[in-house]
Parts: sequence; C-alpha cells; structure tokens
Amino acid sequence: MSKRNTPQRRHAILALLTEQGEVSVDELAKRFATSEVTIRKDLGALEKNGLLLRRYGGAVPMPQELIADSGQPVSKYKQAIGRAAAGLLREHARIIIDSGSTTAALIPELGHKPGLVVMTNSLSVVSALRELEHEPVLLMTGGTWDPHSESFQGQVAEQVLRSYDFDQLFIGADGIDLARGTTTFNELLGLSRVMAEVAREVIVMVEADKIGRKIPNLELPWSSIHTLITDERLPPEARELITARGINLICAAVEA
Repeated sequence: MSKRNTPQRRHAILALLTEQGEVSVDELAKRFATSEVTIRKDLGALEKNGLLLRRYGGAVPMPQELIADSGQPVSKYKQAIGRAAAGLLREHARIIIDSGSTTAALIPELGHKPGLVVMTNSLSVVSALRELEHEPVLLMTGGTWDPHSESFQGQVAEQVLRSYDFDQLFIGADGIDLARGTTTFNELLGLSRVMAEVAREVIVMVEADKIGRKIPNLELPWSSIHTLITDERLPPEARELITARGINLICAAVEA
C-alpha cells in the first residue's frame, strides 16, 4: 500500500490483530510490502490512540483493564491515598506495585523519585509507568494471565518474585475485614502472599468505604501488614481497631 493508504493499512493491521491475537513487525512488513520502520510507526500511532499494546517485535490487543479504565477519572480519595503512599517512598527504592485502580493512583507521583526499580504483575501499571518523564527500571512477573484480576498470576510469577527482594509492596484489596485482614473476591491468592513475603514493608492502599467489608477470601492477615493507607472518611472506631493491632495507619486528607 502506498503512503496515501496509511489509514487502510492501519485498519487492516487491527483486523489482523483481532483475528490472530498478536502480530509481529516482520510479518506485517512482508504482508503489506513496506518497511519495518513504517510498520513500527503504524503500531506507535495505533497504540497512542489506545487501539493496541506494543511489545518487543510486534503488538497485542489492548487489555480489557486498560480499555475499562480509560477516560474514567481517578476519585479524589484515590488521589489522596496515592500522594500519601508516595510520601513513604525513598529514592532508589525497589518496590512492587500490585494491580488495581487504587495502587495505580501512586504512579503519577513516582516521577519525582529517581532511581526506582518497580516490579509489577499488571500491564496497566507498566503502561502508566512508561508515560512518566523519569521512567523507573521496570520488571514484570510474567506468568498466566488471569482475566478476573486483570493481572499475571501463577507459579511462574511466584518464582520470578522469589528471585528478588524488595523494600516495599504497594497492594490494594477488595475489602478490609477488621478481624482478619485484607480480603478479595479473587480465589488466586498465592501471588499476593508471595509479594508480601519478599517485601520488607507491606503497604495496603484502600478507600475507606471498603474497610469493614467482609469477603470470604482472606488475602493478607494483619500480621503481614505494616502500613494501611486510607482516606479521612474512616470512622474513629475503625481507626482504633486498626491501630490497636500495631498497624501504621495513615488517613489521607483530600486536597481542597
């Protein structure tokens, strides 16, 4: 296709991606009788428009977690929690950021922290980190993609995590059981627990309306948690119960 047919070629690339589930630069260059440089420009433009996700040597469809989150503003409570979490970070720290919309609120704050090494099991976290002016060193767990949690899970991911040690883990929760700890709807609990094992400090980030919510699956017991960051809506009685367990509790204030 000639240059004037660039829109048609890009449309054809998306159709092929939908059909095959992934495409390579080499394959596309041969199919459309053009250069690999041109194909990389096509993939870059399509990624910028949120239509695919580039990877080394090609592209894959945009994960549903990114599509679902796009255009949705982050709540003021999540933003406050993200700022408070960033306040706990040291320069050149080695951290884990788990998947989730609340932990993602930390990412815009990371551009001011030089020398970070970040491990994650989430493609959306990786995508957001790549947008930072000062991009940290990125590590991914790999593993088996879990559509429920929109993250990588499984034994491979656990083995990768155990190959490192980290200063801090930033992790969310579907709920906080005041008697037991963090709870989740997801039955795949192993990776979260390994994350907690390999980090010297476990920091849970959760909005106040999730505290007191009881969900059957216990993810992390209170004994595994060092710090809980929530927002200023947390009732006084819940604050007392949490601090009585020796947890460092931070109730982040929303900026006016």
